[in-house]
Amino acid sequence: MGFVLVCALMPAEKPSSEDAAALIEKSRQKSLVYARSLPDFLCTEIISRFGLGSEVSSRPAPQGVSTVTDPVPVWVFLDKVTVNLSYFQQHETHELKLLNGKPTDETFDSLGAGVVSTGEFGGILRSIFDPDSQTSFRWESWKNVRRRPVGVYAYRVEEIHSSYYVKSGAPGNVHQAIVGFHGTLEIDRETGQVIHLGHIADHIPSELKMSRAVTEVDYDFIEVAGNRCLLPVHSQTRMEGKTALKNESTFRDYRKFEVGSKVDFGLDK
Repeated sequence: MGFVLVCALMPAEKPSSEDAAALIEKSRQKSLVYARSLPDFLCTEIISRFGLGSEVSSRPAPQGVSTVTDPVPVWVFLDKVTVNLSYFQQHETHELKLLNGKPTDETFDSLGAGVVSTGEFGGILRSIFDPDSQTSFRWESWKNVRRRPVGVYAYRVEEIHSSYYVKSGAPGNVHQAIVGFHGTLEIDRETGQVIHLGHIADHIPSELKMSRAVTEVDYDFIEVAGNRCLLPVHSQTRMEGKTALKNESTFRDYRKFEVGSKVDFGLDK
């Protein structure tokens, strides 16, 4: 019987410090022009929002003892928000269209319970790669994503250099603060483009009544008006404090922005 050794798509060896830094610099150049390079477009963002609840779980008990039940934390669905997101002249606008599949008079900024997030179209990347952020990077591993070689890096931005802020509270009583943050980046080795990012807020002030804020974003290539663009396809944000909240967003139906563009969402879409 013969054996064939098949080379992995990714090199297993750790890159030199020079090569690791070179990939970060390539990614920096791509990321800092990312927002400016995007065409004007529209897309539909579907946001499912959840709160952390609990359900009772039974488990076997010792002989002679009644069944033991334990509360198990579970994410409880709150609502589904359908948003018309426009990106025009490097500015994001969110127009709330449907709430739980039905037309609503509420606005995106007035949404109460749950979590909303913005910045997937360049804001987060800019906050990481801006030279003023003085971000520290550390290579961690190689991996394959969609059969492409990807470098995984840990990064950290200290509060003194940060431009990232978190906020909490109901409309009219919102608290916000600039905080430091850290996380991971997955960078395409050949192009230097970020295809996944995660970031976690550090040292959130107590007045925000929040102990943890985490965001993750996945990017993929989407065709818009004949141009192939790297765009968000999914994001997730979680906030934990006295209560825990989560949203899961999908971005779809990317299309060219034109003055007077109208979108028919339909009901229960």
